Parts: sequence; C-alpha cells; structure tokens
Amino acid sequence: MGTESKRQQRFAGVIQQDLAELFQREGNAWAPGAFITVTRVRMTPDLAIARVYLSFLNTKTAKDDLGNIQSKTNEIRYKLGTRIKNQARIVPQLEFFLDDTNEYVEHMDKLFDEISKEPRQPD
Repeated sequence: MGTESKRQQRFAGVIQQDLAELFQREGNAWAPGAFITVTRVRMTPDLAIARVYLSFLNTKTAKDDLGNIQSKTNEIRYKLGTRIKNQARIVPQLEFFLDDTNEYVEHMDKLFDEISKEPRQPD
C-alpha cells in the first residue's frame, strides 16, 4: 500500500475535523455515554471512500457502539455532506472501524509491569 497523496491527506483532515465536531455534538445519540474520538481518517485515491477509525472512552461496549454507528452511516454521511458541501464535489462513502490502540497500549504496559516484577535470574 503506497503513501497517501497530499490531496488525500488534506481531504482526510477536513473529513476528520468535521466528523469530530459531529460526534462531539451528536455522538451521544449514537453511542450513549461514550466519548467518541476520530483518531484517523484514510482516503482512497479517488476520494470516494473514507475509512474512519474511532476510539471510544467511558464505555465497556465499544464494539456495540461501533455497530450502532455503522448502522447510522447514511445519516452521518448526510450530516457530513451538509457540512462539506462547499469543499467537496462528492461526499465519500464512510466506513467505520474500531481503533483499539489504547487497549493495545494498556495491555503492553500490563505485560511490562508483570515482567519487571518477576525476580531476575543470576547470570
């Protein structure tokens, strides 16, 4: 997979910013009680598909919340379209993915803590 062009990166930044504001204002309707962060947006070269990576805080049901958001993709895409209509010719299709980087970091920290607590073997 090649690197993204400047155009892809710029458009992804616009999408990320507008989606972040949208989730901040209306995210509670799609994932009650969860704080949703748009961690990354990757665009296809033709700018037709946006792959949106979301991180969920204050929730134990991140996968369920992601499912709720995926079921509301058309609604979210419409609201995004009203925000970017002057900046883009087409509104990209949205694909939502769970960004589990925070969980991975916590898991690795726990493993390193366990390793550091083990007694050392003499050389």
